[in-house]
Amino acid sequence: MSTADVDAWMAAYDNPMKPVVAAMRDVIMAADPRVTEVIKWQAPTFVYKGNIASFFPKSKKHASLMFHQGAHIVGDFPNLVGDAKDGRSFKVASLEELEEKTAELQQIVIAWCDQKDV
Repeated sequence: MSTADVDAWMAAYDNPMKPVVAAMRDVIMAADPRVTEVIKWQAPTFVYKGNIASFFPKSKKHASLMFHQGAHIVGDFPNLVGDAKDGRSFKVASLEELEEKTAELQQIVIAWCDQKDV
């Protein structure tokens, strides 16, 4: 699966958070050229030498990304939240909030890719 599959998924996605999900997708794909996207678990998933993060598509109050190994990403990321052993969430409720969080979201993606290259 490829970006075309994610484009098709997005075209069919019926959710009030669709504009925020689409904008987050753009932010992530622009963050680092090493990142690709696929459909896994019936949702867009960003990958680089493993799964980085997947959208939780049923969320209607915010766009929610699950960083599968978010607890292990090195750095200070205050919007990467949760207390699971491995996973962390990154939630955005509006396009305005995404503007405030864009730099951090991109830094998380870059940090993941850099760690995978060590």
